[in-house]
Amino acid sequence: MKKSDFIDLFKEDHITLKIQEHFSKRNNSKIHFKGLVGSQKSLFSCNIIKNTKRNHLFILEDKEKAAYFLNDLETLLEKEVLFFPESYKGSSPIQDFDNSNLLLRTEVLNKIKTLNSQIIVTYTDAIFEKVISHENLNENNFKINIGDEISIDILNNFLQDNNFENVDFVIEAGQYSIRGGIIDIFSYSNIEPYRIEFFDEKVETIRTFNTNTQLSQELKNNATITPNIQNQSSKKNQISFLNYIDNNAIIWIDDIYQSKKTIDNLSKKFKQAYEVNNENNTNDFSNLHIKSNNFIQDLKKLTVIEFGNFFHFQPNYSYKFKSNPQPTFNKQFDLLGNNLKTAQREGYKNYILFSSNQQILRFEKIFSDNNQNLKFKPILFNLKNGFVDHLKKLVCYTDHEIFERYYKYRLKTKFKNNQAITLRQLTNLSPGDFVTHIDHGIGKFGGLHKIEINNKKQEAIKLLYKDNDTLFISIHSLHKISKYNGKDGTNPKINKLGSGQWQKTKNKAKESVKKVAYDLIKLYAIRKSQKGFKYSKDSFLQHELEASFIYVDTPDQVKATKSVKQDMESETPMDRLICGDVGFGKTEVAIRAAFKAVSDNKQVAVLVPTTILAMQHAKSFKKRLNDFPCEIDYINRFRNSKEQKEILNNLSEGKIDIIIGTHRLIGKDVNFKDLGLLIIDEEQKFGVSVKDKIKTIKANIDTLTLTATPIPRTLQFSLMGARDLSLINTPPENRYPIQTEVFKFNETLIKEAIDYEMFRNGQIYFVHNRVDNINETKDLIQKLCPNARIKIAHGQMDGKKLEEIMLSFMDGNFDVLVSTSIIENGLDIPNANTIIINNSNHFGLSDLHQMRGRVGRSNKKAFCFLLVNSLQLITEDAKKRLNALEQFSELGSGLNIAMRDLDIRGAGDILGAEQSGFINNIGFEMYHKILDESIKELKEEKLIKLENKNLVSEYCQIDTDLEILIPEEYISNVSERLTLYKEINELKSEQNILEFKKKLNDRFGDLPKPVIELVNSIRLRWLAKNIGFIKIILKNEKLRCYFKNKNSSYFEGIMFTKVINYLKQNHKKCSMKEKNEKLILEIQNIKSVNSAIKTLNEII
Repeated sequence: MKKSDFIDLFKEDHITLKIQEHFSKRNNSKIHFKGLVGSQKSLFSCNIIKNTKRNHLFILEDKEKAAYFLNDLETLLEKEVLFFPESYKGSSPIQDFDNSNLLLRTEVLNKIKTLNSQIIVTYTDAIFEKVISHENLNENNFKINIGDEISIDILNNFLQDNNFENVDFVIEAGQYSIRGGIIDIFSYSNIEPYRIEFFDEKVETIRTFNTNTQLSQELKNNATITPNIQNQSSKKNQISFLNYIDNNAIIWIDDIYQSKKTIDNLSKKFKQAYEVNNENNTNDFSNLHIKSNNFIQDLKKLTVIEFGNFFHFQPNYSYKFKSNPQPTFNKQFDLLGNNLKTAQREGYKNYILFSSNQQILRFEKIFSDNNQNLKFKPILFNLKNGFVDHLKKLVCYTDHEIFERYYKYRLKTKFKNNQAITLRQLTNLSPGDFVTHIDHGIGKFGGLHKIEINNKKQEAIKLLYKDNDTLFISIHSLHKISKYNGKDGTNPKINKLGSGQWQKTKNKAKESVKKVAYDLIKLYAIRKSQKGFKYSKDSFLQHELEASFIYVDTPDQVKATKSVKQDMESETPMDRLICGDVGFGKTEVAIRAAFKAVSDNKQVAVLVPTTILAMQHAKSFKKRLNDFPCEIDYINRFRNSKEQKEILNNLSEGKIDIIIGTHRLIGKDVNFKDLGLLIIDEEQKFGVSVKDKIKTIKANIDTLTLTATPIPRTLQFSLMGARDLSLINTPPENRYPIQTEVFKFNETLIKEAIDYEMFRNGQIYFVHNRVDNINETKDLIQKLCPNARIKIAHGQMDGKKLEEIMLSFMDGNFDVLVSTSIIENGLDIPNANTIIINNSNHFGLSDLHQMRGRVGRSNKKAFCFLLVNSLQLITEDAKKRLNALEQFSELGSGLNIAMRDLDIRGAGDILGAEQSGFINNIGFEMYHKILDESIKELKEEKLIKLENKNLVSEYCQIDTDLEILIPEEYISNVSERLTLYKEINELKSEQNILEFKKKLNDRFGDLPKPVIELVNSIRLRWLAKNIGFIKIILKNEKLRCYFKNKNSSYFEGIMFTKVINYLKQNHKKCSMKEKNEKLILEIQNIKSVNSAIKTLNEII
């Protein structure tokens, strides 16, 4: 069934006519719609909107309800619905304004003023703030049309007078940048910034651009430049939003009483905040915020539709629906089946909304396996809540409610775009940064410098080494350097140029990598030749288990599950490693594999490194497999000897299907009746003796290893053919983002955060990383929250005592755990959904990312508060780290920024601890490069017989005395020039070159000659590489081309034959000579890059 046909089922023509009649008679009708439930509200209002050409404003109780309602409307109407948020950032009125919210607010104000029939969704907190009047908004706006004659100076003055910030590159509202005749401006009235191009003083083009790529998107005829209208200067003569919207607008409100109460509470809260900040000016307060009685008075003058459960005004028209919310089935499909059959018998039509085709197939499979012949119409789109409409005899259920999944809302935000910018800021090279050069080792980056070669200007990268030795390297050799990334906060040793120490370190790392990789590959080959148990195909119970997963499977999870099943269904014993960040769903894949083994009457052993993890996994497995025929138990040192004896007895008799335990599981007295699958969690945390025992067990049973430490991407490719690897890199779709906010240390905030979490029966982590005064911190929290049960945990405690406290917290025996950063590893407590990190500026990114990962493990909203002593006094680096974390609040999105330190741990975990040492010696990116080189060499030496004789070089270096650079007059920002040099170095095809030139033209204007030459030099390098040269020098009108090592099999190939033929035909201008055991082809009279390209093309 089509979505449009489904929506038409809810057309209420008689009600629509009645409403229109009331609208035409008067402008302040009051209408009640009673009994609407769930997403029936959005379905019904959607049909009214379609039939009335007016502005519609929906006021919901809070931001979350507003966001869900907005998503429903956008899904149904398939058009943009405006969102009007509060302008403050986070939960405190004394915090800064949120730039993203200001942008959305200003956009709504502008659109209402200029366009009709707008649909706006908001909530009481946003209505509480007053807005600028129409007149003031007009005065503040600067309009620009194509063809206008405007002096750039006048525009610049307007921007400066209105506090716009002049920057190199525009990435957020309130910024502008001037580059010659191009001006980029991020106005508060538009969600995308404008790029305005002038010819002299005439506006030639106006286009929007993407802040992430900095590339133009859409041509516009005009632009309205609106400053931050929330500025102090514009706070006089502000009006309520209800006065700003036109008199013809229709106001839909959920609960007037609740809104009135919220406004009163907000007034108290804001007044207190003003007093604390010594802002006692109550006039200022009333200029900025509305009062609840004024809110009611404003509503009286307008047309109001009340469509909640409580009603305020005397209605001119009222209509009562008969509906019920979707029942809860607790994932019991027989209950659901009976419910739908009963509805069918009583003449109801059954509709089920699905988020994907995959879900429809799963649903149909469950019911066909249960032999239930059900009639229902699947519809491929989703709404927030299902319902039963008794008047229309219609059942509408949603799949996420049936499977009890969290359903996520999406709001328009500009943060998504800026994440790449943040990433770039964190990885950009700045003078003073440590870098690693593949041939010379670790030095310091000294910036870009102009040098002259044969009276021609070029740009080079300056590197500083020990004893102030300086090395200038060509922009064409950028691939040889990388930013040094070792462990957070550790500085490397700088190398001495020409000392040989670097070469030793590099060779040692290479040999070590080769040994590890070779051993892994050999082991893999042996295991592949053995035979194991072949499992049968999935049973209907397996389908039911997978369909009842609370979240939607991510593509990576689907892939991993499929690979695991294929491994289990083949005769070769499985040995698969599943790698993914905390909370990405590895345990779910393991549970599915375990259940598959149990379905074939095999036993499963789950081996974990710690006692706490054993209990945690036991809880997860029991909860997930509660409704399935499966006996689960666990063994660890908290179980007394009598219990252990009984468990081991049951295990040997086959009464236990899944056993979870620490290394106790591989003791001599542990006997299985029929072990089929071994699941190992965090294998790298076990000692050598345990690992050796595991190897003997692994011989011919299926093994699944899980690790939360990410394995670097380059490592994954290098190790293909050494391990079966499943990577879960995509975060779950419908997980709540963790609301992350940076605050100055504030007792009120701490009290509110803890009280709120306790109010919803949750638990709190409070991280304080100093053992010497952790007790004082506990006392302070106890004073703020007298009813909270608080305990302390830190690494200096006795191991057993620490374990007991952690287990007690897991069992919910107390509310607040005040601890050091030891919680960053391994505690998974779904009930703990608030984490407060004190002195957060002292932690590295990866530590903060991992600590934050402790919360948000359930379908409850989670909070992370990052406290600092002073927002002004923290270092620039710490500020960047905290801002990045605040932006990357989605589960998994923060992985990118926290990757470095974690990658180092990951490489150490898969290749052995020794490798972590090498990484710290040479830097992470350089380790990748050396690793790739080593694996290639290894394959050539031992593993691959090379058949292709037509080998080309891996890379070709260019050296020239021509003026090949990006002039400073064209791009003044050094960091941007360096980034573009890197990009040019990484271009791989002609298509890439055309896109790159187009991008430069769009952002900076026409390309000057040196930039065109620079781009052509890349074409020259490709040609040279394809012919087989490893280096070319174009100087003094001569082109010298260097071949690979003389022993290479290249010289037996076709390409070398072509070079020889060219040499014979052009012997007057060509010669071949040997120098330092390297062959060099020399070609005379080459005056430009284009001339060199033409010549090399003749060879091919």
